[in-house]
Amino acid sequence: MTSPIRVLLAEDHTIVREGLKALLDGCEDVVVVAEARNGQEAVEAAKEHRPDVVCMDLNMPVLNGMDATKAIRDALPDTHVLILSMYSTEEHVRPAIRAGAEGYLLKGQGLSDLVAAIKAVASGNAFFSPQVAKIVLDDSRRAAKTGVNDRAGTELTPRERQILKLVAEGGSSPEIARDLDLSVKTIEGHRGRIMSKLDTRNVAGLVRHAIRLGLVSADM
Repeated sequence: MTSPIRVLLAEDHTIVREGLKALLDGCEDVVVVAEARNGQEAVEAAKEHRPDVVCMDLNMPVLNGMDATKAIRDALPDTHVLILSMYSTEEHVRPAIRAGAEGYLLKGQGLSDLVAAIKAVASGNAFFSPQVAKIVLDDSRRAAKTGVNDRAGTELTPRERQILKLVAEGGSSPEIARDLDLSVKTIEGHRGRIMSKLDTRNVAGLVRHAIRLGLVSADM
């Protein structure tokens, strides 16, 4: 049996945080290992417990969710961040993605969407609510149309370009490992080097680079 996904809940509203925990406690594949009432607590709890996924609210006291996301992703590259927010505007979505969030779920969605989002980001994939996905896709298309030469892409090896293409097409590390007859650890190592070379922290950034490099279509 696979181990449950370890989750940290970062939410300043107690009733919302306790409600989320109650919902997730009923899921076999997920276990809540820690809770945080503000962004600073989230960073400290993440460093202590090293969860697989942090479910992060954006508007929190002491340290906001975007700054907490960046701090966690910088300190713990193997910990993924899923934003849970009421807001789907560009001024909220874009900074969250730049900070390193790999998922963005609107709070109005149901438990099945929350669990699906947690599982997706825990596997290294992206998960966006439909309104958010449109913003991310529009940004990717806009970047592709600029015709900017992606110099960092020239530093990628053929194998790294192959893996980047598969990631951009939605492949998880286990799926890519199976397709290429490599270990998951090897794929994760390649992904880490690709992210470093392309100076990006999340799957959305990898997709944008893959489009610029012509590895995938902006209309996929």
